[in-house]
Amino acid sequence: MSHSVNRRQAVAWFGAATTGSTVVGCGGGGPPPLDEAIAANLLETTADNEAATFRSVDRLYPVRPIRRGTRTAALRPHRTSLAALTFPTARGTTGLDDYMVRHRCAGLIVLKDGAVALERYAMGNGPGTRWTSFSAAKSLTSTLIGAALQDGLIHSLDDPVVRYVAELKGSSYEPNTVRQLLRMTSGVRWVEDYTAAGDSDIARLGEAWASGRAGAVLDLMRSRGRADAPGRSFNYSTGESYVLGCIVNRAAGAPLADYLSAKIWQPAGMQDDGYWVLDSVGGLEMGGNNFSATLRDYARIGLFMAEGGTTGGQRALPANWLGTACAPDTPVTGYGALYPGYPLGYGYQWWCFPSGFGGWPFHDGAFAAIGIFGQFIYINPRHQVVAAAWHAWREPANEASEFELYALLSAAVDALR
Repeated sequence: MSHSVNRRQAVAWFGAATTGSTVVGCGGGGPPPLDEAIAANLLETTADNEAATFRSVDRLYPVRPIRRGTRTAALRPHRTSLAALTFPTARGTTGLDDYMVRHRCAGLIVLKDGAVALERYAMGNGPGTRWTSFSAAKSLTSTLIGAALQDGLIHSLDDPVVRYVAELKGSSYEPNTVRQLLRMTSGVRWVEDYTAAGDSDIARLGEAWASGRAGAVLDLMRSRGRADAPGRSFNYSTGESYVLGCIVNRAAGAPLADYLSAKIWQPAGMQDDGYWVLDSVGGLEMGGNNFSATLRDYARIGLFMAEGGTTGGQRALPANWLGTACAPDTPVTGYGALYPGYPLGYGYQWWCFPSGFGGWPFHDGAFAAIGIFGQFIYINPRHQVVAAAWHAWREPANEASEFELYALLSAAVDALR
């Protein structure tokens, strides 16, 4: 199965448009009406209500707020504007207006050295819109593992998982380390295929979540069997990102949203509260999916990572966390090793760009958080470029659209050098 299908499945059971016009700059009007029509879940949208649904996840599921602080980190305009950016595609050279309409891009921001070179909204969104991340949340959960390591709450990434999540003692996860879950190399059997009539663990995860019963998702993880020895193979598992969230919760003694607020959201100067979906009312955050935030706060997450996990001179992540977590560190997660024909590698819940990726320059050392339907946070420390993009693709994965975004970002980095 292709990598696109696997990533599509990451939240395929986590649910049971407006026009494609583009708003330039910081326009876009006020917040959308609270009674705008939305789908019954995130996976059963129409072209007309998809964008409304993606910005209204708190109307569908229980959530916990991610509280901002009293200080907002200003994002000044960059001296170079990318408003007239063009870039090559299979269709020929194109520009931003064409890209946003063809790919149902709902928001796009590009920062250079912390300054805004491009900011656009579409599909009814504006600066105050909070949009859902899907699996880009995995990268944030990994970052909170790093924060807990820096705080001494996690002793080592090579600690056994059961040191923090005692409920997994006696399960297939007992031999596993935290690091193996971060790499998606646990060896625990997990089928991330969305086949209603088939043997799908992602379907079981969705059923456990939909039950609303506290502990149902963890019960599912405890029941999985072993398919391979630890560390020998890559197998994308949204369930394991949930377990990583449990580890943070147990180590920090606090909900993920609260720990995120204390370690990143407030120190990094986020301008708005965000929120994260829960496994049940008052329960645990779904560490593998669906936090929601404004586009500028998505970009501030990228800035936090580009700056090595420091804010205001204070270190929130270990000194070499970017080198540790944001590049492959084992052959089974190396560049081109994950799926046939797909060149990216995998770090610790981050997707990583190889040197010379796709024939497009300037991505060397870059990494990204990626969620289905086209959600991206792109970090390029070498060139100090950060970008965030929202899409409302009509299919969960679209490799042509994904790679066209990378071509756009390559051209943006070049123009800002």
